[in-house]
Amino acid sequence: MAGGPDIGELWVAHGGASRARRSVGGLVRLSDDEKAALREWIWRTLEERGVARFPRPIRGRIPNFEGAERAAENLRRLPEYREARVIFCNPDSPQAPVRRMALADGKVVVMATPRLRRGFLVLDPREIPPSELRRAATIKGAFRYGRPVDLWSVRVDMKVVGSVAVSPDGSRLGKGHGYSDLEFAILSEVGAVTQDTPVVTTVHDLQVIDRIPFSDHDVPVDMIVTPTRIIRAPKRRKPSCVEWELLPEGALRDMPILRDIEGEEGRQGTLDERVPPPGSERRRQAGCL
Repeated sequence: MAGGPDIGELWVAHGGASRARRSVGGLVRLSDDEKAALREWIWRTLEERGVARFPRPIRGRIPNFEGAERAAENLRRLPEYREARVIFCNPDSPQAPVRRMALADGKVVVMATPRLRRGFLVLDPREIPPSELRRAATIKGAFRYGRPVDLWSVRVDMKVVGSVAVSPDGSRLGKGHGYSDLEFAILSEVGAVTQDTPVVTTVHDLQVIDRIPFSDHDVPVDMIVTPTRIIRAPKRRKPSCVEWELLPEGALRDMPILRDIEGEEGRQGTLDERVPPPGSERRRQAGCL
């Protein structure tokens, strides 16, 4: 059951009343202070209810939770998952069962490296010894058994993301660094995802709350999968381009994958024959040039 803290109480407790509050399409926009308060509430609730799992403390993380494996099994029930050939997944602990399952099911997994410092890695189960599939689904294992992604040669059929909190309308709250949204924007710019590519999150039921703050560059989720249920959110438009002016100072230096987008004209790739070149034309079609 959706629930959670009263947004108004968070607003007053964290000084948000001094800021303008807006409502667009019935969705509430909150200040950064309120988003931080909401994250703290979720982390505290998971700890107090005894469902938080290693790595600890969960504060500051995409929280791992009891039942993550059951959530992954529920994800397997989705027809979108069964039809997917290539699944993009975040590297956080609660989605490790999803990565293991996808590899065991013979799917190619594209995995983001922490903070995008080394871009994306491709894990192809055909290239990994069966006995090592579980290890390959970890961050260390992905660096050993994965290979760097040629951005212009991949097509993603489903994107799996971690969340701190989500709401039934598809709004999502991450750790606050914006990496998941940036990943989708990068994939969109190179033609690896479209508006129709499903974005799915696996979370504990306690992480599903009534309302979530949002901004124009946030990527909504299409499906929320918990250990007990599957929620399909209303269709909402996803951002399709990297908002270069919003990137933090040093982003191009720290995340070379961003330089690859700006300097790459597109190459013929071999990972997925469904992706047409050139890269510049795909960026233009997405409205990013």
